[in-house]
Amino acid sequence: MFIFIGFSLALCFLLQAASPWLDWLVSPWVLYGGLTVAVLSLVADMVNRGLTGVWHDLFSSSVLLVWYAYWQPLFKDDTPVFFAYSLYFVFMTAFVELFFIGKKDNIDKEVLHQLRMVAKNIRVKSWMIMLLVLYSLDLLEHYLLYPVAMTLLTLRFALSSYLEPEPPKKPLKT
Repeated sequence: MFIFIGFSLALCFLLQAASPWLDWLVSPWVLYGGLTVAVLSLVADMVNRGLTGVWHDLFSSSVLLVWYAYWQPLFKDDTPVFFAYSLYFVFMTAFVELFFIGKKDNIDKEVLHQLRMVAKNIRVKSWMIMLLVLYSLDLLEHYLLYPVAMTLLTLRFALSSYLEPEPPKKPLKT
Protein backbone atom coordinates (compact mmCIF):
# COMPACT_ATOMS: atom_id res chain seq x y z
CA MET A 1 0.00 0.00 0.00
CA PHE A 2 2.74 2.37 -1.02
CA ILE A 3 0.42 4.82 -2.78
CA PHE A 4 -1.57 5.19 0.43
CA ILE A 5 1.60 5.77 2.44
CA GLY A 6 2.72 8.36 -0.11
CA PHE A 7 -0.63 10.18 -0.04
CA SER A 8 -0.65 10.18 3.76
CA LEU A 9 2.89 11.56 3.89
CA ALA A 10 2.04 14.20 1.30
CA LEU A 11 -1.00 15.26 3.30
CA CYS A 12 1.14 15.52 6.45
CA PHE A 13 3.66 17.66 4.60
CA LEU A 14 1.03 19.92 3.04
CA LEU A 15 -0.65 20.43 6.41
CA GLN A 16 2.59 21.29 8.19
CA ALA A 17 3.68 23.66 5.43
CA ALA A 18 0.23 25.32 5.22
CA SER A 19 0.42 24.83 1.48
CA PRO A 20 -1.95 26.56 -0.96
CA TRP A 21 -2.60 23.07 -2.40
CA LEU A 22 -4.85 22.41 0.59
CA ASP A 23 -7.50 24.67 -0.95
CA TRP A 24 -7.46 22.46 -4.04
CA LEU A 25 -7.82 19.30 -1.89
CA VAL A 26 -11.12 20.64 -0.52
CA SER A 27 -12.60 21.15 -3.99
CA PRO A 28 -15.62 19.17 -5.18
CA TRP A 29 -13.47 17.65 -7.95
CA VAL A 30 -11.28 15.91 -5.40
CA LEU A 31 -14.27 14.89 -3.29
CA TYR A 32 -16.33 13.34 -6.09
CA GLY A 33 -13.34 12.06 -8.05
CA GLY A 34 -11.99 10.30 -4.97
CA LEU A 35 -15.42 8.89 -4.18
CA THR A 36 -15.70 7.55 -7.74
CA VAL A 37 -12.29 5.87 -7.55
CA ALA A 38 -13.17 4.43 -4.12
CA VAL A 39 -16.44 2.91 -5.35
CA LEU A 40 -14.82 1.54 -8.51
CA SER A 41 -12.02 0.00 -6.42
CA LEU A 42 -14.59 -1.54 -4.09
CA VAL A 43 -16.47 -3.09 -7.00
CA ALA A 44 -13.24 -4.27 -8.64
CA ASP A 45 -12.19 -5.93 -5.38
CA MET A 46 -15.55 -7.68 -5.15
CA VAL A 47 -15.42 -8.93 -8.74
CA ASN A 48 -11.71 -9.58 -9.33
CA ARG A 49 -9.90 -11.83 -6.87
CA GLY A 50 -6.49 -10.95 -8.27
CA LEU A 51 -4.61 -7.70 -7.72
CA THR A 52 -5.90 -7.36 -4.16
CA GLY A 53 -3.08 -5.01 -3.24
CA VAL A 54 -3.84 -2.62 -6.08
CA TRP A 55 -7.55 -2.35 -5.24
CA HIS A 56 -6.89 -1.86 -1.53
CA ASP A 57 -4.24 0.75 -2.25
CA LEU A 58 -6.43 2.71 -4.67
CA PHE A 59 -9.38 2.50 -2.32
CA SER A 60 -7.42 3.65 0.74
CA SER A 61 -5.73 6.50 -1.12
CA SER A 62 -8.94 7.81 -2.65
CA VAL A 63 -10.83 7.55 0.64
CA LEU A 64 -8.06 9.57 2.33
CA LEU A 65 -8.65 12.36 -0.18
CA VAL A 66 -12.42 12.12 0.25
CA TRP A 67 -12.02 12.19 4.03
CA TYR A 68 -9.95 15.36 3.95
CA ALA A 69 -12.16 17.10 1.39
CA TYR A 70 -15.36 16.21 3.25
CA TRP A 71 -14.23 16.79 6.83
CA GLN A 72 -11.85 19.74 6.56
CA PRO A 73 -14.53 22.45 6.16
CA LEU A 74 -16.13 21.28 9.43
CA PHE A 75 -12.99 21.77 11.55
CA LYS A 76 -10.85 24.78 12.40
CA ASP A 77 -7.71 25.34 10.38
CA ASP A 78 -5.43 24.57 13.33
CA THR A 79 -7.11 21.27 14.25
CA PRO A 80 -4.44 18.56 14.47
CA VAL A 81 -6.82 15.71 13.62
CA PHE A 82 -5.83 15.61 9.94
CA PHE A 83 -2.10 15.64 10.61
CA ALA A 84 -2.35 13.11 13.46
CA TYR A 85 -4.53 10.64 11.54
CA SER A 86 -2.40 10.92 8.41
CA LEU A 87 0.75 10.29 10.41
CA TYR A 88 -0.94 7.36 12.15
CA PHE A 89 -1.86 5.89 8.75
CA VAL A 90 1.76 6.20 7.59
CA PHE A 91 3.18 4.40 10.62
CA MET A 92 0.47 1.76 10.83
CA THR A 93 0.56 0.87 7.13
CA ALA A 94 4.36 0.90 6.99
CA PHE A 95 4.48 -1.39 10.04
CA VAL A 96 2.07 -3.84 8.43
CA GLU A 97 3.98 -3.72 5.12
CA LEU A 98 7.39 -4.26 6.71
CA PHE A 99 6.69 -6.73 9.48
CA PHE A 100 3.78 -8.75 8.16
CA ILE A 101 3.55 -8.57 4.39
CA GLY A 102 7.32 -8.19 3.95
CA LYS A 103 7.95 -11.33 5.99
CA LYS A 104 5.53 -13.40 3.94
CA ASP A 105 8.28 -15.70 2.69
CA ASN A 106 9.31 -16.66 6.23
CA ILE A 107 5.97 -18.23 7.16
CA ASP A 108 5.82 -21.98 7.55
CA LYS A 109 3.20 -24.28 6.07
CA GLU A 110 1.39 -24.96 9.35
CA VAL A 111 0.87 -21.28 10.11
CA LEU A 112 -0.24 -20.69 6.52
CA HIS A 113 -2.77 -23.51 6.89
CA GLN A 114 -4.05 -21.96 10.13
CA LEU A 115 -4.38 -18.56 8.42
CA ARG A 116 -6.37 -20.15 5.62
CA MET A 117 -8.69 -21.74 8.18
CA VAL A 118 -9.14 -18.38 9.92
CA ALA A 119 -9.84 -16.64 6.61
CA LYS A 120 -12.30 -19.36 5.64
CA ASN A 121 -14.21 -18.95 8.91
CA ILE A 122 -14.21 -15.15 8.93
CA ARG A 123 -17.49 -13.95 7.62
CA VAL A 124 -16.28 -10.37 7.19
CA LYS A 125 -14.89 -9.82 3.71
CA SER A 126 -12.72 -6.95 2.51
CA TRP A 127 -15.54 -5.30 0.60
CA MET A 128 -17.64 -5.22 3.78
CA ILE A 129 -14.92 -3.34 5.61
CA MET A 130 -14.59 -1.02 2.61
CA LEU A 131 -18.30 -0.25 2.91
CA LEU A 132 -17.78 0.45 6.62
CA VAL A 133 -14.97 2.87 5.76
CA LEU A 134 -17.22 4.70 3.30
CA TYR A 135 -20.04 4.79 5.82
CA SER A 136 -17.71 6.09 8.53
CA LEU A 137 -16.96 9.14 6.41
CA ASP A 138 -20.55 10.27 6.78
CA LEU A 139 -20.63 9.87 10.57
CA LEU A 140 -19.13 13.22 11.45
CA GLU A 141 -19.92 13.01 15.17
CA HIS A 142 -17.95 9.74 15.46
CA TYR A 143 -14.58 11.01 14.30
CA LEU A 144 -12.69 7.94 15.58
CA LEU A 145 -14.66 5.48 13.44
CA TYR A 146 -12.78 6.32 10.24
CA PRO A 147 -9.27 5.50 11.55
CA VAL A 148 -10.57 2.36 13.27
CA ALA A 149 -12.23 1.20 10.04
CA MET A 150 -9.03 1.95 8.08
CA THR A 151 -7.03 -0.07 10.61
CA LEU A 152 -9.42 -3.01 10.18
CA LEU A 153 -9.11 -2.70 6.41
CA THR A 154 -5.31 -2.69 6.62
CA LEU A 155 -5.32 -5.78 8.83
CA ARG A 156 -7.74 -7.54 6.46
CA PHE A 157 -5.46 -6.56 3.58
CA ALA A 158 -2.51 -8.14 5.40
CA LEU A 159 -4.46 -11.37 5.80
CA SER A 160 -5.53 -11.30 2.14
CA SER A 161 -1.99 -10.68 0.95
CA TYR A 162 -0.73 -13.66 2.94
CA LEU A 163 -3.30 -15.92 1.34
CA GLU A 164 -2.99 -14.59 -2.19
CA PRO A 165 -1.01 -17.08 -4.26
CA GLU A 166 2.24 -15.75 -5.63
CA PRO A 167 2.73 -15.85 -9.40
CA PRO A 168 5.03 -18.61 -10.58
CA LYS A 169 8.63 -17.56 -11.08
CA LYS A 170 10.07 -17.93 -14.54
CA PRO A 171 13.26 -19.95 -14.79
CA LEU A 172 16.37 -18.04 -15.76
CA LYS A 173 17.67 -18.71 -19.24
CA THR A 174 21.38 -19.32 -19.50
